[in-house]
Amino acid sequence: MTENEDWSIEDDDGFIAHVGPVYHVPFSAGEGRFRFVAEAKHRNRAGFVQGGMLMTFADRAMGRTARQADEKRAQATAQFSMQFYEPVKVGETVEIVCTIQKETRHLVFMRGELHAGGRHVASATGVWKIIGV
Repeated sequence: MTENEDWSIEDDDGFIAHVGPVYHVPFSAGEGRFRFVAEAKHRNRAGFVQGGMLMTFADRAMGRTARQADEKRAQATAQFSMQFYEPVKVGETVEIVCTIQKETRHLVFMRGELHAGGRHVASATGVWKIIGV
């Protein structure tokens, strides 16, 4: 974690508690930043970070960013897509920058870019359905 940024643990006693910890900095308008340190528990059979972990991380980060305008607003992932570019090694810090591309009354369209060790390792896009509108 860099010294000049205010990274906090993403509190969650559900699924993220099993795969985390995940950290975040305060939201800025339309953008969220999250990170985790890849541990042995994230490893796949080839010795790299499991793609499912990167997808879980991106889904959580993008969903939290989509909800930043109203933390109590219920929503759910409606569509999610991920492209993997390079493997992530155990011990690397994986960071995602999430941006709100568009928001309608019922949907939030998101994009996330994942980096590790100075490399662009994956990209994700998704749509979040605002529930109860």
